[in-house]
Amino acid sequence: MLASLLLLFIALALAGYLIGIYNQLVRVRAAVKLSWSNINVLLAQRHDELPKLVELCKQYMQYERDTLERVMRARNGVDAARSSGDVASMSAAERELRSGLSGLYAVAERYPDLKANDAFKQLQTRISALETAIADRREVYNDSVNANNVRIQAFPDLLVARLGSFPEAQMLEFDADEGKDVDLKALFTR
Repeated sequence: MLASLLLLFIALALAGYLIGIYNQLVRVRAAVKLSWSNINVLLAQRHDELPKLVELCKQYMQYERDTLERVMRARNGVDAARSSGDVASMSAAERELRSGLSGLYAVAERYPDLKANDAFKQLQTRISALETAIADRREVYNDSVNANNVRIQAFPDLLVARLGSFPEAQMLEFDADEGKDVDLKALFTR
């Protein structure tokens, strides 16, 4: 009788422990989804601002159609990656957009009237602020992904993760050259 109670207590304790692990895995997976959702909000806001910037620039940059089209193509690429939730393609799309925006801002330097335009300044400031916020949220997202991946690889959590179908999440990484100084000469010779 005592042995049966002891076995029952051990079984209940083990079941409680496994349920606790499962719930913690659910929490870290939810944190990854929330972090991605936060990035998505900022990407959508930037997505809405870019056409305004391009339209304003069109009024001044009559001979710079390639630069403007490049920004819009890159914007569409980021939107497609964002909509599909494809973290891997987001890196390439973001790189292309950042390069296009750098080119646009460099070309804008040739147009003093555009640079002096209050709407241009506001849009440029707004987009720059969104870029900074995206970088900050990307860091939070990657921290969430790391916590998730460590949990599902650590014993005994990995046993519950495999049974509960908890996949690894992908880090959102941009190019290593993102942190490098901008080559201003290259930007102005486009």
